[in-house]
Amino acid sequence: MNSATKVGAYALGLAVVFGGAAGVGKAVGPVGGTAEMASHEGGDHGGGHGGDGGAASHAPGGLQVSEDGYTLAPRTTTVTPGEKTDFRFTINGPDGKPVTGFTPLHGKRLHLIVAQRDLSGFQHLHPTEIGGGVWSVPIELPEPGVYRFFTDIQPDGAARQLTLGADIFAPGDLRPAPLPKPAQVAKVDGYEVALTGGLTPGKSTELTLTVSKDGKPVTDLQPYLEAYGHLVALRQGDLAYLHVHPDGEPGDGKTKPGPGITFFAEAPSTGAYRLYLDFKHGDKVRTAEFTVHAGHTAPAEQPTDKPTEKPGQGHDDTPHTH
Repeated sequence: MNSATKVGAYALGLAVVFGGAAGVGKAVGPVGGTAEMASHEGGDHGGGHGGDGGAASHAPGGLQVSEDGYTLAPRTTTVTPGEKTDFRFTINGPDGKPVTGFTPLHGKRLHLIVAQRDLSGFQHLHPTEIGGGVWSVPIELPEPGVYRFFTDIQPDGAARQLTLGADIFAPGDLRPAPLPKPAQVAKVDGYEVALTGGLTPGKSTELTLTVSKDGKPVTDLQPYLEAYGHLVALRQGDLAYLHVHPDGEPGDGKTKPGPGITFFAEAPSTGAYRLYLDFKHGDKVRTAEFTVHAGHTAPAEQPTDKPTEKPGQGHDDTPHTH
């Protein structure tokens, strides 16, 4: 079975779960689904900012579309690849109505993280509420595929931070990309980012990412989301969203603006994870990506000059309202 057929079969399985769909075969096609569907869909059980999943099960975030009575409800589940789309959604509360009150996290009321199921195509966006609890953001999905959309939120009155996730489909023939091998250095836009530390299943571990440019350490990183960097970690296979915390913040009297940015992350299991570091320098946010294995080692490959982002991926097009 070729890759496109496999993805077609995956989409067909989702179609059965969601009550049927058309055009599922070799190409990734629409699986139907509206905000009304999403608000009633409770499947996909199993979710950086990183909600920590169910309080009792300690499951990772992002694996459920609905949790603690709150539901991520996209207005559409299909987006045409290669075209700018006004993507809209709501967060519905326990009463079924759109939520309008949120406690800011890292300076934003809502964070939208996007990644393709093969862990490529990472984007970190900040939608705008346009009224009545409806959120809107211009987005472009560069290639056909199945994308996971995560919302990182803390609704007013909610007991804790939540990371909800839903699949969005970009129709067409899918060509899944293999997960890059582990490497200690990533290059992006003329910068080098070196990773030290690793992930240990079930334990909080320290990760330090050191930024340099032209062989010199960068010591004037700019604050971004109330820190000197933001780290998202996703697990290969189900895109579980890890709980990640920065160590310190600008203005605390001890945290320096580079070259090192330190985080603490806890991997819930053995396996491969993809790390996405957003850092701001020269008034621009860039993303460095790494593959890390938890619970076992894998040979690290040498860094290359290949960009870690594809065209059309990354951050908001507006001047860094992150």
